[in-house]
Amino acid sequence: MLGKRIVAFDIGDKRIGVAVTDPFNEYALPSDTYWRTGNFEEDVSALIAIAKEKDAGEIVCGLPVNFDGTESVQTEKTRRFIDAMAKKTTLPIYTEDERFTTMQAHEVQRVGGVKRKKRKNSVDSIAASYILENYLASKKYGGHV
Repeated sequence: MLGKRIVAFDIGDKRIGVAVTDPFNEYALPSDTYWRTGNFEEDVSALIAIAKEKDAGEIVCGLPVNFDGTESVQTEKTRRFIDAMAKKTTLPIYTEDERFTTMQAHEVQRVGGVKRKKRKNSVDSIAASYILENYLASKKYGGHV
């Protein structure tokens, strides 16, 4: 049955990776990379617009934590961004541990032969797809409601 898609964001200081599910919410697909403008409110509004454009029914954001699971400065920055998005949309927003997703994305690019200079154009959307895959697996097996 077709429904609203799920969109995921890998929120960084310079770029934000975007991934979206297939129409059946079974698979995560890398989508775009949004380049931050330097204007916080403009970036928040742009992500809400992307979610709307992708026909999202929910949003998942990667939550960066340290390797030991503790929170960092980047965790707080990401939470602030997520809180700002939540004020601009009625869509539910969930977080998903994003440890190792960027490393996985770099590795898949390296193995795939993507040149180092071109990696930054897609690494964040690939990382977002890993975040979304983890969320889908967690949801499927009872981790998220």
